[in-house]
Amino acid sequence: MKKKTRKKIGLLSFFLLIIYVTIVVYFVLFSDRLGRVDGYSTYRYNLVLFEEIRRFIQYREYVSTGAFVLNLIGNLLVFAPVGFLVPIWKTNKKGCLWIILYSFLFSLCIESLQLVTRVGVFDVDDLLLNTIGGIVGWICYKIGLTIFHYMVHRKLEKAGQKEG
Repeated sequence: MKKKTRKKIGLLSFFLLIIYVTIVVYFVLFSDRLGRVDGYSTYRYNLVLFEEIRRFIQYREYVSTGAFVLNLIGNLLVFAPVGFLVPIWKTNKKGCLWIILYSFLFSLCIESLQLVTRVGVFDVDDLLLNTIGGIVGWICYKIGLTIFHYMVHRKLEKAGQKEG
């Protein structure tokens, strides 16, 4: 791929990351749908790993399906764009360890904002699920990259066969 094209794709992924971060911050801090308007009168947090995950699984019959999916699956999926877009934007930092670091730090910022503003709960389970979500996005990126390279290789092979 040409350097100019790669740069354009990097800028596009950066722009998409900005939009993504804006949307995440909106939903985490301001969304009526997630009950973020009133906030809590006290700080709310969970510092026990797997506590909320266990509770959601244990009481899944008593909570709505939407709440169950949003808390467990949603926390995974919402951070997948980090794992997918960051390696496109920062091509020199596309390894799994970088994605774990970026996903964890972004999740830590979001969880800390929830704690400080009292519109959510600081939850270590969310840190874990969000970070795993970033890894899921990175795996999707690697699969997509492999498919892209395969398609380019096949195209070059076909072009070579036509000449020969």
